Amino acid sequence: MLVDIFVPCFVDQLFPDTAFNMIRVLEAASCRVNYNPDQTCCSQPAYNAGYLDEARKVAEKFIHDFEKPETVVSPSASCVAHVRSVLPGIFENSSLHNPSKDLQKKSFELSEFLVNVLGVTRLGSKLEATATYHDSCSALRECHIKDEPRLLLSHVEGLKLIEMEETEVCCGFGGTFSVKFEPIASSMAERKIENALRTGAEYIISTDWSCLMHLEGIIRKEKHPIRLLHLADVLASGL
Repeated sequence: MLVDIFVPCFVDQLFPDTAFNMIRVLEAASCRVNYNPDQTCCSQPAYNAGYLDEARKVAEKFIHDFEKPETVVSPSASCVAHVRSVLPGIFENSSLHNPSKDLQKKSFELSEFLVNVLGVTRLGSKLEATATYHDSCSALRECHIKDEPRLLLSHVEGLKLIEMEETEVCCGFGGTFSVKFEPIASSMAERKIENALRTGAEYIISTDWSCLMHLEGIIRKEKHPIRLLHLADVLASGL
């Protein structure tokens, strides 16, 4: 199966290894992977900040960048949720309305694509560690992704997954929310980290580096003995 990948702008700039690991995972699932080097951003940052005209321009380019592929996979449930939930509304009653609806249907977060489209739950991944899983709001509430990452992680050899308390509660990131309401966002992150630490886990795993990046700031500042891994990085281990 030929798959085009969308690498979010912050992953491209800050966590490129996760993008390469996603490719390794897709190839291990017998996919052929294509990358369009012209791709940039899905328009979510501008949209969330209230810059609708700017967001529309970026979104228009995004739609054109991914108009031809039949399947688009991303390591970010947040970006996929934006493509599905927001883009058709931005371009309602315009020439890009149907292309945006087409893109809505063919865009997938990595874990849901592996499990729900390919039917793949076991890749031969190996990681000797204890971890807990964080449900990002975008994955859980907008993309309805909950069981898929856990099913994949349950088949990682050597990995012990322990559920934390309040796993479905927001970590406090929320894009610009964490900038505009920093005390609230930090308090929410601290509570999330405390719940993770109580499990005795070495790692917090998630589908979204945006959440993990927010948690990482608190973890580094407070020197907490826990690390962060994206789901793609875990699944690529041992391949």
